[in-house]
This record gives sequence, C-alpha cells and structure tokens, in this order.
Amino acid sequence: MRRGRWIGLAAIPLVVLALHFAYWRYLGGQLRDGFAAWADAQRAAGWTVSADAGAVGGWPLHATLPLRNVRIVGGGDLVPKGIAWQSPAVTLGLSLLDPRELALTATGRQSLTIGGGPAMPVDADQLGATLPLGTDGAPVAVDLLARQVTAGVLPAQGARGQLSVGLLQAHLGLQRHDGAFPYAISTEAIALPTAVRWPLGEHVASASTEGTVSGTFGTSGSRAERAAAWRDSGGSVEVSRFALGWGPLGLSATATLALDEQLQPMGAGTARLVGYDAALDALAANGALSRSAVVAAKAVLSLLAPAPGDGEPSAVDVPLTLQYRTLSMRQIPLIRLPELDWTGP
Repeated sequence: MRRGRWIGLAAIPLVVLALHFAYWRYLGGQLRDGFAAWADAQRAAGWTVSADAGAVGGWPLHATLPLRNVRIVGGGDLVPKGIAWQSPAVTLGLSLLDPRELALTATGRQSLTIGGGPAMPVDADQLGATLPLGTDGAPVAVDLLARQVTAGVLPAQGARGQLSVGLLQAHLGLQRHDGAFPYAISTEAIALPTAVRWPLGEHVASASTEGTVSGTFGTSGSRAERAAAWRDSGGSVEVSRFALGWGPLGLSATATLALDEQLQPMGAGTARLVGYDAALDALAANGALSRSAVVAAKAVLSLLAPAPGDGEPSAVDVPLTLQYRTLSMRQIPLIRLPELDWTGP
C-alpha cells in the first residue's frame, strides 16, 4: 500500500510534464494554423504572401514558429504601386504563461519597397511587434518597437542617403474605442539623409503624435471613391498631441484634420512654438519660406508672444489653419502643400 502511494506521488510530476508538453504542442499548432489562415486570407484579398515555416520550438516557456524567406507584397489599393516587404527571418511566439499576446520578431537585413520605388535596406538592433488578442483570437491592436534602425533611402535629388532612428514606438488600435481607432507614435534620435539640405538641420531630437481616426473605410471602388466615402462618413483625424524637437524649434500642437471637397487635407489647430525666431531664420535661409513670409510671421508672432526672459528662446501660442493646401497662421500663408494624388484603382 505504502509502495503504491509513493509510485502515485512520483507519477504526478510526469503527468504534469506530459500535460505541459501537450499544451505546448497545442499552442504551436495554433501558431502554425493561425499563420496559414492569415496568409490565405491575405492572398484572397490580393496580396502575395510567401514564407518557409520551420519546426515549432520555444519549449518549455514559449511556443515559437520560425519563418524563413518571408515576402509580403500588395496594398496597391492603399499606396500607389503597393508595398513590398522581405525578411530573411521572422519568429512568431506565444508565452505559455499568458498566450493572449502574439509576439513577432524580425531579424537580419529587411527590405522595404514603397510605391514602386527602389528597395530600401533596413537594419535594426531590435525590430518586433506584439499583438494583444481578443476573445475570438483576432488581434485588437499592434504595438511596434524598434531600436537603432538604419534605412537606405533615395532622396528626391537622386543621391542615396541613410535615415537612422534611435527609437521607434507605435501603437495602432485595430478595433474601435469610443467610435474611433486610437494611435500613438513616438520617435527619438533621428538622423536625416545628408544628401538633402534640411531646413532645420539633419538631426531631429524627437517627434511624437497620438490621437484617433474616425469614419468608415470603404473596401470597394477606386482610391478616390474610397477616400470620398471615408470623408462623407465623417472621417477625421483628431490629433490630441503632436510634439517635435527639430534644431532650434520646439513645437507642440493639437489639431483636427479631414478631407475637403477636392479630397485635399484641411483642418485647424493650435500650436506652441518655442524658438520660433531662430527657426524662421533657418527656414528662410534654406529656402523653405520666403523672406516676406518670415518678416510677416515674425511681426505677427511678436505681437502675440510675451517677452522672453534673459537667455530664454522666444515662445508663442498660435492658431493654425489648413485650407486649399495652404498652411496659414492668422491668415498669413506659410507653406503650400503638394497635392494629394488619388488616381489609380
């Protein structure tokens, strides 16, 4: 009797281990089946998806599915000539302790092509995403994290350059919250390509924004028809916070943006400008603003701004409007924006 009891007690860890192993195999199967179903759905939507799936690993604490030679091409209905992304290796993972969050990690040199342009090589010390899963298994959001990213780009002048970002974080809601999709993006330590003469310098200390996107996104018709449907459904972008530190300029703003009758951006907001005197001089020196616009802007800002203290940069709160592709401050036009081209399928 006593011997049987000891045998039973000794068997408990083996049973627990067997159940744990079965659970790990189950989650691994969910990963494999889930990726296959997702790839089939994207192909049905017109995308090209290819990848070589390896053996499930990660035991004992994770279930992981390695993918090799990942290639995703499509999105011509969103971006003219579409998007293409290639990665030598991507790993999908679930934690056995909390499988409600899917983790994606990309390693090796990535390749990104946007709008039919040249392929941009992308390297990063860390590049990944997490997708919190809902009760139905569908992701409810995407959280991106990248560190020490460098990308080869082709500026307008035709000379290759390199863009680097020390830190990139983004949150994109995939389900509506209070009737809108939330988003938040922040970047730090940005070095712009040196092949271009940037109006405020090659280094951006930080840039971040957060807000919500409302409206209904159409799935049929041409690109222009879908944009018009979004506009007519009350589509707008509420920017609850925007912050930029670039050269001598510190900018924080809030705004509401939408599309006008010509499907061009329009909106209004308020901004706080710190160091505007030096920033306006730099914009004029680099040809981004005319001298007359700078003189007019400084005259208006000097009337609105309190006198700065000794050694402190100039600062002012101003209203901004965007109408007919022109960004204005107190009816003073500052910048003429390029026209959005909605031609294409």
